Amino acid sequence: MAGFDETDHVGDDVQRDVLGQHDDTTTAAHRFGHTTTGHRGHVRHDDGDRGADPVGRRQVDVEPGPDARQTGHHEHVAVGQIVRGRVLVQESHDVSDSSTGRARTGRDDRFRLGAILVGVEHPVVLVHGWGGSYESTWRSSGFADLLEDAGRTVIGVDLLGHGRSPKPHDPAAYADLTAGVLEALPAGPVDAVGFSLGALTLLRLAVDHPDRIHRLVLAGIGRNAVEGTDAQSHRRLVAALEGEPADDDNMSRLFVQYADQPGNDRAALTAIMKREREPFTESELGRVTCPTLVVIGDKDFAGPGEPLSTLLPNSRLVTLRGVDHFATPQDFGFFDAALEFVGALPS
Repeated sequence: MAGFDETDHVGDDVQRDVLGQHDDTTTAAHRFGHTTTGHRGHVRHDDGDRGADPVGRRQVDVEPGPDARQTGHHEHVAVGQIVRGRVLVQESHDVSDSSTGRARTGRDDRFRLGAILVGVEHPVVLVHGWGGSYESTWRSSGFADLLEDAGRTVIGVDLLGHGRSPKPHDPAAYADLTAGVLEALPAGPVDAVGFSLGALTLLRLAVDHPDRIHRLVLAGIGRNAVEGTDAQSHRRLVAALEGEPADDDNMSRLFVQYADQPGNDRAALTAIMKREREPFTESELGRVTCPTLVVIGDKDFAGPGEPLSTLLPNSRLVTLRGVDHFATPQDFGFFDAALEFVGALPS
């Protein structure tokens, strides 16, 4: 793939790549019609006024099967679409249930699998990082749109304490963040993409429930997953969230800015930081048998990625040149690597 510098394998199964600056015309975003300006130059091609449809959609009337998955109250099937020869069900809905980690997409037209579907690829679950949400991380960047345009079903999850999920202020409430994700999953295995806290949550799910994950993309985690966080730095960060960061503590100031973004609850996000947590052990990571992609920037404080990728039995590591932690989920290098890995690049 353009932009990848292939290097020797690490161990038997770990492949290391370094992804540098792409020619914009080679990125997945451009192949789908996105531009680099704000990552929102995408044209959805939903009707004739917006140009020819790149995936050959046509509208058909489809009745939902008896086992069509319900993801919110007051849902009804509006139309079906044939995308790349696969029948999808487009639903309109009114999400009125804000229980922990409910699956949602944050808009009124989304694709959900119905009982009539046969041979469709695994749904893709998207889990954001600390201080983010499905909407701010995956929808606003256009990443979720790219998956849908490739004919994939997207399941967006707001972790407890984030987005539209409840926001308790007790650190003990966040002891098991995987519970909300499990609630959102369909019965069969899924492809899963997580960033930062979302990646750590999905990794824990893959350790405890390896049968639920088909392919796993872990972005913005590496050394921190196996070595933990420096205790002094962590105490300084929590103190800043509970008060005000020191003028010379740029990292803490950045976290406070994220915590104070519209829709966030700083007390809830502080409670997440104070929860009990332990790094992953070599034995635990050995239970993650699904193909796994680790994507991390070479400027990311959570890196490098090798300490994690070398302990995952079936993993590949992609390092993004010149990319820091918070820029990762919007980086087109991440887009390309993740979309290719889950098989969502255009044909």
